[in-house]
Amino acid sequence: MLSRRKFNRNVAGLAAGLLSCTTLSAHSRLASKEWFMPEEQASHLLTWMGFIANEDIWHPSQITAVQKNLLLIANTIAKYESVNMLVRAQDYSLAIAMLADFPKRKYPINFIECEFDDLWLRDSGPIFLINGSGEHAAIDFNFNGWGNKQQHPKDAKVAEFIAAQAAAKRIVSSIVMEGGCFELDGAGTAIMTESCILNDNRNPGISKQQIENELKQLLNLRKIIWLKGVKGADITDAHTDFYARFAYPGVVVISRDNDSSSPDYQQTRDNIEYLKTVTDASGRSLELVIMDAPETINGQYGESDFAAGYLGYYLCNQAIIMQKFGDKEADNAAWETMQDLFPNYHIEQIAVDAIASGGGTIHCATQQQPLRVKI
Repeated sequence: MLSRRKFNRNVAGLAAGLLSCTTLSAHSRLASKEWFMPEEQASHLLTWMGFIANEDIWHPSQITAVQKNLLLIANTIAKYESVNMLVRAQDYSLAIAMLADFPKRKYPINFIECEFDDLWLRDSGPIFLINGSGEHAAIDFNFNGWGNKQQHPKDAKVAEFIAAQAAAKRIVSSIVMEGGCFELDGAGTAIMTESCILNDNRNPGISKQQIENELKQLLNLRKIIWLKGVKGADITDAHTDFYARFAYPGVVVISRDNDSSSPDYQQTRDNIEYLKTVTDASGRSLELVIMDAPETINGQYGESDFAAGYLGYYLCNQAIIMQKFGDKEADNAAWETMQDLFPNYHIEQIAVDAIASGGGTIHCATQQQPLRVKI
């Protein structure tokens, strides 16, 4: 089975280019040390999502189920924090009506009208930063449809739209990438994939050193660990968040696919062996926590692009929202692993097989906005 989103060959992608910025450019921003990106488990102000299943991208048999999956994720998160959910004007009434079928939640789900193309806000949305003055900034990484593989003219403007809604200073990066391209530990170390970021479909003519310099400044990093990845294996060119996630500084949860017919069988093993050899920004060897992918899945909505892995979980305020696939042994093992790693968190395991059939995960469909803290 493939691991991530399907290539859409029916609609030509449009190059995003660099967007105009009314606040800070990548080279006139405030000093980088004033800003930092908190790790995902730091306190959130809220979560951003999108309610959409574009008929030009998703198969008609998937659309209603995808919409229900999105509301299930949002409603589960809203037990722990607020959710701002983008919705097209044409879908607004439908979203309200469908949400009424879900249980009452503690926090609100706010629908915000916006024209956009697809639901993957981890990639199209901004990356939020905070500083000690209690301010937000938002990095716009110039989303270009994963290297112009899918329509994205509206998604290219999502980061700017969300930054404005959040009243955050918008910083336009000099490179093209997506939020799923990297994982960081909140202590100066990030894991990224070369096949995604060091790729001519995103950053032609830009060296690895130039990209490292930009990302270290933007994200306040001291070290980047590069996984090789595989170009063209899926629409994302192997996003990091499907393969390796920091639980804590020095502790990495890493996926292992045991299906020898899967393209991820060898890649996940190569990732494990490589991460055994590296150290983080503080010089520590990494402790690896292996999470085996499920052996069986629900193929009702399609199997060829199904994202079968447990690393697509989302950390919100005192809870982890993670997937289950109907493989009881693997589902239970994944739940127990997360409970061991995060003993003070509620572990919510939900089935979102329609979204998985499109090659994505809960993490792909969410984007955190951290809580602003004055120091």
